[in-house]
Amino acid sequence: MSAREDDRAGAAATADAELLAAARARGPFATLLAWLRLSGPGWLQSAVTLGGGSLATSLYLGVLAGYSFLWLQPLAMLLGIAMLSAIAHVTLVTGQRPFAAINAHVSPVLGYGWALASLLASMVWCMPQYALAVGCVQQNLLPTALGAAGPLGDFGGKVAITAAIWVTCVLVTSAYGRGGRGVKLYERALKVLVAAIVLCFVLVAVRTATTDQTFRWAEVVGGFVPDLSRWSEPAPGFAPFLEPLADRARAWWSARIVAEQRDVILGAAATAVGINMTFLMPYSLLAKGWTRPFSGLVRFDLLTGMLLPFALTISCVVLAAASRFHAEPVPGLVDATASPPAARMVQAYDRALAARTAALGGDVTDLPREERLLAAMLVKRDAQDLAQALTPMTGETYAHLLFGLGALGMALSTITLLMLISGFVVCEVLGRPQGGIAHRMGTLLASSGVLGPFLWGDAALYLAVPTSLFGIALLPIAYWAFVFLLNSKSLLGDERPRGWARLLWNAFLLPAALLASVASAWSIWQGARLVGVLAVAAFLIAALALRPRVTPP
Repeated sequence: MSAREDDRAGAAATADAELLAAARARGPFATLLAWLRLSGPGWLQSAVTLGGGSLATSLYLGVLAGYSFLWLQPLAMLLGIAMLSAIAHVTLVTGQRPFAAINAHVSPVLGYGWALASLLASMVWCMPQYALAVGCVQQNLLPTALGAAGPLGDFGGKVAITAAIWVTCVLVTSAYGRGGRGVKLYERALKVLVAAIVLCFVLVAVRTATTDQTFRWAEVVGGFVPDLSRWSEPAPGFAPFLEPLADRARAWWSARIVAEQRDVILGAAATAVGINMTFLMPYSLLAKGWTRPFSGLVRFDLLTGMLLPFALTISCVVLAAASRFHAEPVPGLVDATASPPAARMVQAYDRALAARTAALGGDVTDLPREERLLAAMLVKRDAQDLAQALTPMTGETYAHLLFGLGALGMALSTITLLMLISGFVVCEVLGRPQGGIAHRMGTLLASSGVLGPFLWGDAALYLAVPTSLFGIALLPIAYWAFVFLLNSKSLLGDERPRGWARLLWNAFLLPAALLASVASAWSIWQGARLVGVLAVAAFLIAALALRPRVTPP
């Protein structure tokens, strides 16, 4: 930041500290009101995580697992908040930039690994955002003009939409450094669109609970109780279709369902708190000039501004998707309907049946009805199909409009933020000031996202799921870096937690880091096998070998 920006941030931080001190002198209620007034970084994190990735993974979690995993994302968010609280504590106490602190007190390998993993994750995460945006425009908003049957064709429509999104996001990202009325209007418009789709899913959940004759509160309440059986067993909704099958066929379809459930489970956990958010959190606090007295405010901000909105929204999305699509075959694939399914869905359905016959033998035409229904249930829904979850509240036309605009708004805001984070990582690694030429060039690295619509041949919305698996593979780098920082005597000195406080911190942080590591190991093994294991081993050896020699202050 420039000297003028530093002075402005310092003055704002002083005013915030005076307001907080005066409120504490008046008592707990006044302190609560002051916290509500000063809240900010937690809501920023909420805006980051409630993006296209969370929307997609939550929808598919409901489609595949029904209500049984309502507990997953809130729990992942709670563990992530514990980690973000530790990151905030280290930042507020030391006032140091975390990248330099990790390099100096833990390991430069871990520090550069954290920064480069955040950059790489931003570049990869941009791809499903572009794919989501293109899918919403082609399927929900402008199917006649820019859809597959439009005058430009499918490829030409994708090129036109992708180019428009890229130009818009580059202009907005470059304008963020200068501020201005246009950026504020852009942000407000996106917030309105996102708020509209969130409100719709909340209302759909309420309407489902009050009017659907098949709705059972016991199933929903039970979905908030942690249950890991879906990691190895198909969701109960598939049981009526699996039970009549022969043993070999039942085992094959069960394995296929479980594999897809695992991918979505890991993807949903990864989007709750991503590695990008761990990079964003400390620098948003430094930009505000907050210090040690703001620790309580930050924890309150994360719980009320991040956990509660996320848990409410995501739970309603899962509930709406589960009630509408779980264990429901795509219409027209097994039984003829007035509106035939899209060619993409027919192809996916045929591929599933072909894979089954290739594995177990037999002829596709002789497969029992239950197997055909299972194949139709597992076809990936896209934006056009998932918009139907809103139809109970809006009708079909407005459902496509609201879903398309809301999801497009989520994608655009996330792309812009990922570009900003990419530029910021480049500045940190190169030691350059934010807002200069290095930052602007760094933001363009996230232009890799334009490849997303062209690299994915299945449902564009589903691209968020495998991308999330990549993100969770990198997440332990950040988690372990801040576990070590919180326990670092050389960095924190007397401010390092002691006694019961240290035990309590680590009681939250170590399980979060261990669970992230287990999920990462699974994702790496599934994707890269032995090569991935060797790469992780080499990284750990380098991190241990290059630990800095520091003495406590």
